[in-house]
Amino acid sequence: MPLALLSLFAGAFAIGTSEFVIAGILPSVSTDLGISIPTAGLLVSLYALGVAIGGPVLAAFTGRLPRKMLVVVYLSVFIAGNMACALAPGFQLLLIARLVASLIHGAFFGAAMVTATTLVDENRRGFAISLILAGLTVSNVVGVPFGTAIGTAFGWRVTFWAVAALGVVSLATVTLLVPADGAHEGTRSSFLAELKVLTRERVYSTLLIILAQTVGQFALFTYISPILTDIAGVPLDVVPWLLLVFGVGSTIGVLIGGRLADWRLLASLNGILAAQLIVHLLMVPFVGNAWIFTLLVLLWGGTTFAFGAPVQTRILASTRDSPLLAASLVPSAFNVSIAAGAWLGGALIDGGQSYAVLPWIGVVATAVALAFAGWQWTRERAS
Repeated sequence: MPLALLSLFAGAFAIGTSEFVIAGILPSVSTDLGISIPTAGLLVSLYALGVAIGGPVLAAFTGRLPRKMLVVVYLSVFIAGNMACALAPGFQLLLIARLVASLIHGAFFGAAMVTATTLVDENRRGFAISLILAGLTVSNVVGVPFGTAIGTAFGWRVTFWAVAALGVVSLATVTLLVPADGAHEGTRSSFLAELKVLTRERVYSTLLIILAQTVGQFALFTYISPILTDIAGVPLDVVPWLLLVFGVGSTIGVLIGGRLADWRLLASLNGILAAQLIVHLLMVPFVGNAWIFTLLVLLWGGTTFAFGAPVQTRILASTRDSPLLAASLVPSAFNVSIAAGAWLGGALIDGGQSYAVLPWIGVVATAVALAFAGWQWTRERAS
């Protein structure tokens, strides 16, 4: 495995930690700055908005620039943004600093994935992409708990300093290890070329698959703690351990998904979605059984995150001439559908439905995603 890939993994780990650790230190931020927790929650929602908007906008206008330079610039902005968060004297400046850091999130992952695919042979591109995605899942398993612990012990500002330090390490290793762009000089593209690739059927159909699958995933995952405690009867103090194992299963699933993508891309994507659909269907009758539902949650983590590498490999394989905008739209699609899934699940609960109804959203959404993927597979086999 090229060491340059590990440097990109480190960048993904740092950025993933920055995105998710805020949930663990939100009460401390609220207390220290004298604001309500819902107000502090804007640090989460506006970050997601920045990811959704910033990535495509930056990618659309940077297609002609060297990929390594883009990764270095994005990591530098990330470091500066987190340092500004640590130094922010009040909530407004903290919010602005966090928004600045969010704008490069999607663009970094787009550029990093394109770069990663140039560091390996063509038959290992899925693995390279899965390693970048694993940076996100490992950040949830390792980075977020440690970042939260640091914030609890030393204050939330120290958490942002620690995240900035992770960014410095990644920036240093990328600068030293990632080769210059001579090998793919010909893939630089114009703004119009970046836009044109979005009209390709393989690109927009894959984005639709991402949207459908992720809405179902996060309508359920957003409320997984009350489902486990209120419906399945899992003790509250056991839930963090289950989520930790869920994170480990997710990381394993990401890497398996990368291997499968390198084997048979569309067949693997359809198989993964079919496995997700089966898990969601089993969740419906067993949502009240603590032991069975817990096992299903663990299987769900693996199958859900195995999905990421095949869809992103498919998009990059279809946009090799102008990959940046399409690649950056993947994090945007995930973030938009995460917000939509959380809203949909919350709307049903606020409307008087039980948490037990949420697996049905997973069933319907995954079935729609599988229908799109199956349609694509049938068309491409026929042609």
